[in-house]
Amino acid sequence: MELKNMLALSLPSTFTCRRMNTLLLPPPLQLRFPSVQFRCQKQPLAAHLSISKQFLNIEEEDEVGSYPNGRYDFTPLLEFLSTYTSSEPNSETCSPTQLDPTELRLAESYRAVPSPLWHSLLKKLSSTPSSISIAYALVTWLQKHNVCFSYELLYSILIHALGRSEKLYEAFLLSQRQTLTPLTYNALIGACARNGDLEKALNLMCRMRRDGYQSDYVNYNLIIQSLIRSNAIDLTMLDKFYGEIEADMIELDGQLLNDMIVGFAKAGDVDRALVFMGVVQGNGLSPKTATVVTLISELGNSGRTEEAEAVFEELKEGGLKPRTRAFNALLKGYVKTGSLKDAEYIVSEMERSGVAPDEHTYSLLIDAYGNAGRWESARIVLKEMEANNVQPNSFVFSRILASYRDKGEWQRSFQVLKEMKNSGVNPDRQFYNIMIDTFGKYNCLDHAMSTFERMKLEEIEPDNVTWNTLIDCHSKHGHHNKAEELFEAMQESGCFPCTTTYNIMINSFGELEKWEEVKGLLSKMQSQGLLPNVVTYTTLINIYGQSGRFNDAIECLEVMKSAGLKPSSTMYNALINAYAQRGLSEQAVNAFRIMKGDGLKPSLLALNSLINAFGEDRRDAEAFAVLKYMKENDMKTDVVTYTTLMKTLIRVEKFERVPAVYEEMLLSGCIPDRKARAMLRSALRYMKSTLKL
Repeated sequence: MELKNMLALSLPSTFTCRRMNTLLLPPPLQLRFPSVQFRCQKQPLAAHLSISKQFLNIEEEDEVGSYPNGRYDFTPLLEFLSTYTSSEPNSETCSPTQLDPTELRLAESYRAVPSPLWHSLLKKLSSTPSSISIAYALVTWLQKHNVCFSYELLYSILIHALGRSEKLYEAFLLSQRQTLTPLTYNALIGACARNGDLEKALNLMCRMRRDGYQSDYVNYNLIIQSLIRSNAIDLTMLDKFYGEIEADMIELDGQLLNDMIVGFAKAGDVDRALVFMGVVQGNGLSPKTATVVTLISELGNSGRTEEAEAVFEELKEGGLKPRTRAFNALLKGYVKTGSLKDAEYIVSEMERSGVAPDEHTYSLLIDAYGNAGRWESARIVLKEMEANNVQPNSFVFSRILASYRDKGEWQRSFQVLKEMKNSGVNPDRQFYNIMIDTFGKYNCLDHAMSTFERMKLEEIEPDNVTWNTLIDCHSKHGHHNKAEELFEAMQESGCFPCTTTYNIMINSFGELEKWEEVKGLLSKMQSQGLLPNVVTYTTLINIYGQSGRFNDAIECLEVMKSAGLKPSSTMYNALINAYAQRGLSEQAVNAFRIMKGDGLKPSLLALNSLINAFGEDRRDAEAFAVLKYMKENDMKTDVVTYTTLMKTLIRVEKFERVPAVYEEMLLSGCIPDRKARAMLRSALRYMKSTLKL
């Protein structure tokens, strides 16, 4: 229960209306609007006069043309507001008749100014930080003297300006001055969305609905755009938004449709994105070029290059001329799928269309050649870049280095570094991070540490990725003490650990079965405001399962679900595999059932682990029942599946059935490995010795 309580303290917050009062607004104020917050700060008069001169007159472009006497001099008022430093009286107890006669005369002189002109002046004042304090004073002054009656619009203008100036707290304080209306709600939601505070924005939409107001498409535009900017798009959230839009019968305008396409594409549901693209075209609208580029890019990332090419062709048929970004999006898809000829064709097509390749184009092409092992072709591309006055940057060489890393050719790192320096390009942090990762991946830890030291000598500050990569590679290769030493050094250097860092260290301590240290890390995460994520829980379940601490593993699973996080297949695979290694077939089957109950499709790894569990428990009939399940659900088997089945038969001394399983493995297209052949030989030897007897 101690672990459960610790994790419960770190539960991630949820977007529910129950927490509105604690998340939405700051603590209530004693006064409705204390003067200390919003009165004009005392500044040199000359500075304020320079501001005033920018707003002396409202010209025709500011909506004056439709009003009589359409030229108003606001200089006296702005000078008064800029020098007015006395405390603001409580508007509920004082009336304007008690004020200075000069101020009253000033109010009377401006009483004929139409409201739209006040709105225009306020927009100008609130558009720059230097005059925002005068904008505050203007709103207070107008309300005090009942000069302008559209106060909700005045407050909305100020809230909008504060949001743009990243003064969200002040925007919420300002919103407390009067009852929220749809206009002020929209301004607040927009301010939250622009500042990336999605939780407050969602709570505001919830409260708005509770107050009987319906959100409009502008709110959804702002929220989805904020999600897109933050790269934190959640597919479930998008589905919820669209459900609300349909339920409220909100008409989707062109902007919202484009946002939906981009949102679903970036969330990984390109099929839904294509549906919305069809809606746009069906309504006779043209999708934005940026939207089409995003869709092409995400289709390419999903390996659906034919569909990406079809969307690209539609872009051209629609009369839009593809630019470099569109070509690069399609090129990226071909590089990802290893279609080198198609990649070369796209670059040639760019040149024929008069579209100049940029650094990203060349880096993608170099990527393609690197993946194909054609280093000389990659070098030719580098020369072509120089000929076209496109200077290769560190990113290009980082991609070359990454391609060698992924193919296991870590020795080429030194060659890439040499070529880079010959081109006059200095390595940056990203390049060194990839280099450290390359050496760490292939257990060249001395080279990794040397690269780290060289990086510091060149005064390139290591970041979280640098430290995490170093700590992780030492931990994975069993150097847990060094990993802990680097973890301490990271903090001493002033680089704060992130959730990924803690996940690495939790796994490291878990492998050493240092359970107190694991709990200490969880507490430290909580104290730093870091929340456990799916990887954290998966790591905990894995280390507890491998150590036979199954109660702790199940507890983690329950806490995770109560936190609103959805367990992953990887998590259940770890649990099933842990049970299987200890021959606990019943527990493995139960975990398998829970996995299916959570709506997760069992992976090949999970099913192979289940076969192994039955084998360890000498339950060969159940092991073959799993094979039958795999066939019935069109799941592809692999060599591990059949090897584990052969091992099960040998364990229960049914040697005569082993050759048939080996034959089935061959017929399924699986290539036997050394372990599979050894199983067959073992069974045949036993059968041969039995015949001699």
